Parts: sequence; structure tokens; C-alpha cells
Amino acid sequence: MSIVVMKFGGTSVADAEKIRAAARRAIRARKAGKQVVMVISAMGKTTDRLIELAHQVSDNPPKREMDQLLATGEQVTISLMAMALEKMGVPAISFTAGQVGLVTDDVHTKARIKHINVERIRRELDAGKVVIVAGFQGVTEDGTVTTLGRGGSNVTLVAIAASLGAECENYTDVDGVYTADPRIVPNARKIGRISYDEMLELSSLGASVLHNRAVEFAKKYNVPIHVRGSGSNRKGTLIVAETQDMERIVVSGAALKTDLAVITLRNVPDRPGLAARIFHTLAAAKIVVDDIIQTEITPKLATVSFTVDLVDLPDARKVCQQLCSKTRGMTAEFEQDLAKVSVAGVGMRVHTGVAERMFAALARAGINIRNITTSEIAISCIIAQEDGPKALRVVHDAFGLGRKRARSTKSTRKKTAKRRNTAKTTKVTKRARKS
Repeated sequence: MSIVVMKFGGTSVADAEKIRAAARRAIRARKAGKQVVMVISAMGKTTDRLIELAHQVSDNPPKREMDQLLATGEQVTISLMAMALEKMGVPAISFTAGQVGLVTDDVHTKARIKHINVERIRRELDAGKVVIVAGFQGVTEDGTVTTLGRGGSNVTLVAIAASLGAECENYTDVDGVYTADPRIVPNARKIGRISYDEMLELSSLGASVLHNRAVEFAKKYNVPIHVRGSGSNRKGTLIVAETQDMERIVVSGAALKTDLAVITLRNVPDRPGLAARIFHTLAAAKIVVDDIIQTEITPKLATVSFTVDLVDLPDARKVCQQLCSKTRGMTAEFEQDLAKVSVAGVGMRVHTGVAERMFAALARAGINIRNITTSEIAISCIIAQEDGPKALRVVHDAFGLGRKRARSTKSTRKKTAKRRNTAKTTKVTKRARKS
């Protein structure tokens, strides 16, 4: 019997009725002859409320205790889901991540999965139960609770599906992956199929449908992901291995990442090993950096700049100030309120002119580009945060990614008017005959 792992995000289980709706969807899959595992997020805005509560108690809550606190959100939802299924006559059992042996490293608030023991899940499936697992969380080897970062339930979904050799369905409040965030770009279009590499780039660049680590897992273990809307039965977006047909599409989507900071180190001695020491120190502090640019100022000095998420800026500031205190003449500058607009597509490998089109669109809109970075299938521009939504819309339109609108041409309008006049004449003739 095949297994399907179904993940439901917070908005899809935000209240009792939505929990029941998710339970009914699991029952339909079960009636279709599949064993069902559900990965569940915390209800609605529960995680946000817990974070707010933590900061009311402490200005700088310890990360270990934050994980202890935030993991409680999923525990509430999985229990309610099991109750809903039992009420509907379907045997179910809920587990925290620790209870099913989902083991992570010890990096609190953004832990990485090391391994999963799915034997307990298999036993309960074979006993005829729907198995419900808490997403977003794990435990270390010694049993300490960790969390996987925002969007981490997607990572749990793919990791469990890969371990079980199962189908993978991700249910969200949108019915698939769009060419851009439809809340910012109203004419964004749903994508039918997208490659792992394109989805990985878009997730890393700000698309919020899937966590980039979830896509990494899916690519590594070749697990297709079906992203679907929890409110309908329509097909969503399939995230799959790259196919030759995908190269015909130059750009598949655009993304916006906000709340970025740029750190610039000036007067960096231009000698072998110093850049390695800088980024080794940042990595040791668990700070993720991106968009690294090094410029030679003189034969002996360079400027190094890079971006970090705004939440990592306080830690990055401390590290950089310590590095400057140990390196004569080196200074650090910190800038906030920045964003990154990007386009991605596997077709960029074989098509030219993508960068020129993107830069021209931003120039026409009067948006200044601070930094530019590229990969084989993506181009990104650092811009002012206030320009972010506008930049996303103009770049999206520049590549024709939106839904096609029917044009009303002059000839079309004439044909429509002629049909209306013919219909009116027919009605008048019929009345005359009756009289």
C-alpha cells in the first residue's frame, strides 16, 4: 500500500473547522487506498503570539528556551487533529518530532535534521492508523528540543516522505507556486511544473511557499512535491527534476526578500587567508551570509560587503566589531532597510539578455540598484526596502510572467457590435410577426 505524507500549514489548521476540513482530506486519501501521515504546523498565528509573549518577558530570550516555547504550538494542533479524526471514526495517533526520532543538530531556532527513525511511524500505519507528526521541531541526540526555523514544517514534510519513500503533498492557503507573490503582484500566474533548482533559488531569494532546505531535501532524494491549496481539490504545482522543456522558459518566477542588512568591511588587508578568517568567524557564530562582493581599493587594501537577514544583524555586528578590533585599520559599516529582488529560471543557461532586461525595467521605474549578484539560473539586485514591492511588479511584468489578458481590438469590437445589432433586429422581427 502506498503512503502519502500531507503537510498542513498554520492557516490551513487555524480553527476547529479548518482542522476538521484537513481531517476529511486525509480520510479521502485513506479511502483511496493510501496510508496517511500528516505533518501539522501550529494553528494560525500561534507562533507569532508565542514570540511576542517571550519578548514581553525578556528583551533577549535564550534561543534554547525559545525552542522549548515554540515547539508547544504544534503539540496543541496535532492533538486536536487526532481528536477530530477519532470523532470521524478513523483511528489516529499524534507524535511530537522527538517521539518519532527526528534528530537534529544543536543549533537552536534553525536546526538541521541529521536522521529520522521512521519505524514507529510504520508500525502505526500498519496498525491502520493515520499518523500525525508535529512539524517545525526536532530533538538533539540528548533529547533537547530544537526548531527548524520559520517554514520548517516543510522540511519535516520532505524528510519524512523521503524516509518512507512516500508521496509528498504540501497544503497551503494558496493553490500552488506563483510567478511572484500574488499579494504583491495581482496578475501573478500559477506555475504548473517547476524544477528543484528553480524552486530552490526562488525559496532562497524570498518566495515563502517552501523552505529552501525542504527543496534541498526533495532534490537530494528525488521526492516530487505537490503544492496544493487546502481549500480546493484543484491541481497545484509539481516541483520535480528538471526536464528539457523547462529550458524554453527563460524566467520562471520573480521573488522579493525583505528585511536585509548590508555589512561593509573597509580597509581589509588584501592578503591570502583573511577573507577565509572573516567568514569562518561568522559561520562559527551561526550567521548565514549572502551576496558577498569584494572590491580591490589599492594593491594592499580591499572592501568586502555582504548581506545578512535583519534578525542576524545584532550577532553579526558583534562579530565584525571584534574582527575590526584585531585587524589594524579595518572598519565596519552597517546598513538596514534593504531588500533583494530576483528572477530565476533554468532557461537563463541558454538565453542571453536577461540581465539587461531586468536592469532596464528597474531603471525605467526609477529604482536604484545597490549591488548585483548572479548565479547560473538567477539574478538578484539589492535595493531600498521601500522600493521592494514596486520592483517586484516591474520585473515580473518585464519578463511577461503575468496572466494573459484578452485584448479588445478594434475589429473585435466591431464584430461584437454587429452581433448585438443582429440580435436586436431578430427580436424586432419576431415581435412584428406576433403582432
